[in-house]
Amino acid sequence: MTAPLEQALGVGILLLFLLDVFLTVLYARIGTGLVSPWIARLVWRAMRGVAAPFGRRRGAVLAFCGPIILVAFVVVWTLGLTLGAALLIHPALGSGVRVSEGPTPTDFVAALYAGGTSLAITGSSEFSPQTSGWRLVYLFLSLVGTAVVSLTLTYLMQVYGALQRRNALGLQLHAQSGETADAAELLARLGPDGQFSGGYNNLSEVATQLTQVKEAHHHYPVLFYFRFQEPFYEVSRITLLALDTATLTGSALSDDEYGWLRRSAAVAQLRRVSLLLLTSLEENFVTHDSPGDAVQPDERTQARWRRRHADAVDRLRQAGIATVADEREGAASYVALRTEWDGHVAALAPAMLYDMEEIDPAGSRAGAAERRPDSPALRHPPGERVGR
Repeated sequence: MTAPLEQALGVGILLLFLLDVFLTVLYARIGTGLVSPWIARLVWRAMRGVAAPFGRRRGAVLAFCGPIILVAFVVVWTLGLTLGAALLIHPALGSGVRVSEGPTPTDFVAALYAGGTSLAITGSSEFSPQTSGWRLVYLFLSLVGTAVVSLTLTYLMQVYGALQRRNALGLQLHAQSGETADAAELLARLGPDGQFSGGYNNLSEVATQLTQVKEAHHHYPVLFYFRFQEPFYEVSRITLLALDTATLTGSALSDDEYGWLRRSAAVAQLRRVSLLLLTSLEENFVTHDSPGDAVQPDERTQARWRRRHADAVDRLRQAGIATVADEREGAASYVALRTEWDGHVAALAPAMLYDMEEIDPAGSRAGAAERRPDSPALRHPPGERVGR
């Protein structure tokens, strides 16, 4: 390889990895990046393969995926910049760049060493530039090394800060639902004895935190690959609880008593932000034919959702909350609203190797058993109005 071609290749590699650092750390948008998205996908696929033989304990193995991806980012960026610097310096060994004493080695390993030390923040090397032009090159490379290290450390702290906030929201919803992952239980606890004055503040807080989580995944898409053994930390569980809460609010609560809550900004924000988070992750990380399209559920699924709605109505009534007057109409509304988002959750959960029973235990229980004989949905004929 001729010297100009080798140096041009070195400059190209330097620019490639600098641009990847810029897009990943500074520009920070989901769907951008040149090298880092491929690194993340390759590590995730490799970790899935490693975890497969562990069966039920595969979650313990997959929990290392997110940290390993971040380490891989740092390693690949460092090696890429070192390779680029080595290609740039290699033709100048023995002329523009020399060792302080003795003959200057001109092999490529020496060039890698010279390139790596030129990027280092601390330490010294026996290789030193001999001309003004190469002194400027070394100055540029040292500034690049300093900037990349500083940006990488900042990026790591921001990623873990965003991860902590996501986990805190997941744990909060898990605790507020009585560790059931049931949106009906969450609503019952937010409005004890039918009083939602304090619960509305809680819903507003959850909607705000969910907005922060959505933006965190937009700026730091690597968060998607942080998988925990506890499913309540998973985005699928968080968004399902938020969306099911908003859906039950709109379909199970009495409009006379709680019309203000059903039409509130907090509930609208809860629904809209959850959908935005789900669809953005689905479009960037889940492979299927028609991302974002709502699929009409079959009769069996609709029946399961109607049983789920009836269970929720029963629980809300036990908590002293006024429910929809016409439960059949409410169930139809629940099916229509859930159709808009259930497919997104069902697509995202398996992508992170979770079963839907882990993400939606309340919905799974509703599908596993028939409604009780004394249920209002079965006790009253079609069209008869029931409720408080």
